[in-house]
Amino acid sequence: MPNIDLSKTRVRELNAALHQLKPDTNETLWTITNPGGEHSIAAGVDAEVTINIQGNAGYYCGGMNKHATIVVDGSAGQGVGENMMSGLIHVKGDASQSAGATGRGGRLIVDGNASARCGISMKGIDIVVKGDIGHLSAFMGQNGRLVVFGEAGEALGDSLYEARIYVRGPVASLGADCIEKQMRDEHKAELHELLKLSGEAFKVDVAEFRRYGSARKLYNFNIDNAGAY
Repeated sequence: MPNIDLSKTRVRELNAALHQLKPDTNETLWTITNPGGEHSIAAGVDAEVTINIQGNAGYYCGGMNKHATIVVDGSAGQGVGENMMSGLIHVKGDASQSAGATGRGGRLIVDGNASARCGISMKGIDIVVKGDIGHLSAFMGQNGRLVVFGEAGEALGDSLYEARIYVRGPVASLGADCIEKQMRDEHKAELHELLKLSGEAFKVDVAEFRRYGSARKLYNFNIDNAGAY
């Protein structure tokens, strides 16, 4: 299976090779060594492959991901998983600001902390952060779920639409139109499933989390969908 050393190969060449993969490729396991904080590593991949990045990645790692599983054995810079559509991105360290921004699907897991604006304008992505998140996270979140094991910074969920937020630790403050909501059985089941997919189902109790959502006062809400949220 391909082993790419980014101290010898340009990121553009790596991404070009990944973009040329056929749906039935047998090159399904890629190892990236010496990433050196390079930007846009494994961006725009649309094949069902696993990419292991052995070190820290720079801006926009895994951006626009579709189908691929990307594991960052380190930390990731701004916009990891930005606009991803499907697949999985797992950051074993910390993530800088705007992790999972505008994500439309798939799952982003951050084992450490995520900085400001985590999940900004999320549109269907599921994000699990096992540490803390910074201010203005889930700003204008339209759809998807954000799960936070630790603390949340100021203005959580500001101008939120229908994304759902689960936080275990303290919240510094809620943004405009974001309120705490009842944790019904379906939400507990949903959260348990997200914890299971992130490998934490038997380590964390769903009863320790609180749910936050939109008060629905800043936009025109379709009452036909009220029961779902």
